[in-house]
Amino acid sequence: MYEHLTKAAKDALKRHFGVVPDVVWEYTQGPERGDISTCIALQIAKNVKSSPRAVAEVLEEALNGIKGVSRTEIAGSGYVNVWLTPEELLKGLIKTRTACTAKVKRNKEAPVIIDYSQPNIAKPLGVHHLLSTLVGQAVSNMYEHLGYSVVRWNYLGDWGTQFGKLAVAVEKWGTKSNTSAYTMEELLDLYVRFHDEVENNPFLEDEAREKFAMLERGDQKLRTFWEKVVSITKKELQGIYDRLNVRFDTDIGESFYEDKMEGPVQEGRQKGIFITGEKGALIVQFPVDDRLPSCVVLKTDGSTIYLTRDLALMRHRIDQWHPQKILFVVDVAQSLYFQQLFATVNLLKWKLPDLEHVVLGRMRFQEKSMSTRKGNILKLKEVIEEAIVRSKDVIRQHEDAIQTDKIEELSEMMGLGAIAYGILSQNRKQDLVFDWKTFFSFEGNSAPYLQYTHARSRSVLRKANQKGIASFPTVDRLSARERKLIGMLLQFSIVLDEACATHMPHKLANYLYTLCQDYNAFYNSEPILQAPEPSRTLRLGLTACAADVLKTGAELLTLRVPDRM
Repeated sequence: MYEHLTKAAKDALKRHFGVVPDVVWEYTQGPERGDISTCIALQIAKNVKSSPRAVAEVLEEALNGIKGVSRTEIAGSGYVNVWLTPEELLKGLIKTRTACTAKVKRNKEAPVIIDYSQPNIAKPLGVHHLLSTLVGQAVSNMYEHLGYSVVRWNYLGDWGTQFGKLAVAVEKWGTKSNTSAYTMEELLDLYVRFHDEVENNPFLEDEAREKFAMLERGDQKLRTFWEKVVSITKKELQGIYDRLNVRFDTDIGESFYEDKMEGPVQEGRQKGIFITGEKGALIVQFPVDDRLPSCVVLKTDGSTIYLTRDLALMRHRIDQWHPQKILFVVDVAQSLYFQQLFATVNLLKWKLPDLEHVVLGRMRFQEKSMSTRKGNILKLKEVIEEAIVRSKDVIRQHEDAIQTDKIEELSEMMGLGAIAYGILSQNRKQDLVFDWKTFFSFEGNSAPYLQYTHARSRSVLRKANQKGIASFPTVDRLSARERKLIGMLLQFSIVLDEACATHMPHKLANYLYTLCQDYNAFYNSEPILQAPEPSRTLRLGLTACAADVLKTGAELLTLRVPDRM
């Protein structure tokens, strides 16, 4: 239909004005303004030396005769609104249903590598890890759903002086003979104690550096200690990732690149990209036009830093996976660093994929109770447990609407969903507010509202003894609520494409919220089970389509949605 409309519009504009512009159609805000609209008359009027109204009249005349168009209207100073026939609108829902099943495959395309979460070993996940973890997972899910090959990468901070510090702490104050017997909590306590003790005994820092140097040299005892700490941490991480519905394809971390940095460093020297700085460090001096400060590749004593490892990481990813894109889902505080990293690999003239720093704002908390706790970290595990408690309170407060004999299962689903949706429904580029009240609102833009709406739609289908509908019936007219719901359902694939292309999950979240509003308005105003035919079949079909879109969209955002609630 859009191809027919676009062709007719272009042909008419060429005949009358000698131009063939791109004609873009947008869904309107409601059926009173038509189903779709274009503002092309406003955009080209000046160039063709005509008034927007005159251009719009040409378009209106050309579109009126097309099969599937019921009527057109010129609105405002030059918008052209188009109403489609019920048959044409319902035909378009086929694309929506296809968008829920993810049948598109891009087998011949190179993969997309998405780097997210990135915790440090030997430390528990903090609430601040939610941003990278959830945004990265949602973006990965959208790419995969749209048929891309995706490499989900948890780049672990599993190397560095923190292991030297922890080794000293365990040796001096540990009470267990086997490192594997320690919990993450106990390791964190020892790590925190090291920093407390170092205030009175600064020589502990020297001991820690020496321990890590020994680890780098291959000391077997320290190597075994390191492996056990990594194992303990990964087990802890996996438990939380599973609860958050987060998964990775690889967790290759910094330690993997310890023997792979020499190649890029030597290449940079040979190409004259890496030069010796004033104090003897190896640096990158960027062209004046880049307006970037120089950065260090090797310290004065020859030791490596993040950039050194990231050059080896980049080289490995390009050689091993040949990706079309690499996305780094990281806090805004690292913006300068990624500009320098990307500028460095460009200077090296590597054959590069598209590189993007998917910028995350900072997290702030609405409630003072969310301030940091022991160890300068608000543990994510504690936040999750608090979410479960709060979800049980919501279930009790709405026991007239929520009826379940699986309170534990539902509270887990609601609690984790509230956190995930609460984060992902906000623009990732701005500072994100962690607000329990908003996250658990039963009426507003929240996971409980989405989950309840999905359960409501499934309940309707169960009462009709129907899971879905093979095809929509022929109808002569649509009510305003039906037409509005159809219009929203038709936008799903468009919104999904845009949310994925821009790496902005909140666009999908906000779409799902509006869909919930439209479905609930439809549910409350239109009889479904008691409607006469063909309206009953039509409305059940719309209910099934809405349920599928809500479920698909929610799962892309890492949420689980109940069929009963």
